[in-house]
Amino acid sequence: MKLLFDTQLLIWAANSPERLPQKAEKLAADLTNELFFSAASLWEVSIKYGLKRADFQVNPRILYQGLIANGYQEIPVSSFHAVAVNDLPVLHKDPFDRILIAQARTEEITLLTCDTKIGEYSSSIMLV
Repeated sequence: MKLLFDTQLLIWAANSPERLPQKAEKLAADLTNELFFSAASLWEVSIKYGLKRADFQVNPRILYQGLIANGYQEIPVSSFHAVAVNDLPVLHKDPFDRILIAQARTEEITLLTCDTKIGEYSSSIMLV
């Protein structure tokens, strides 16, 4: 299964693995799954790390290096993804989350999240 981790799950995996939901941990450990991260997540981390937000205290460069070292594949943000945001109902207003949802849908990848608001988008989403 192709799995796109949302930004919060990536931060927990890198910085606070004890907070990572067991289901997400199990899916990540399953070698038959392909793990992905979005360039949008690193953009979000870079912005919020630079603002010194307490919930984003992971260096984006170190996060990127760790993701690559652990076999995650990057999904760049394309114009196709940006336009696909327009097709989403406005259930969630966070632009970073909306691009992740659009990427999951257009790339036919399952987005893993523990955000129940994101979970309201039924297709391509797995709550963990």
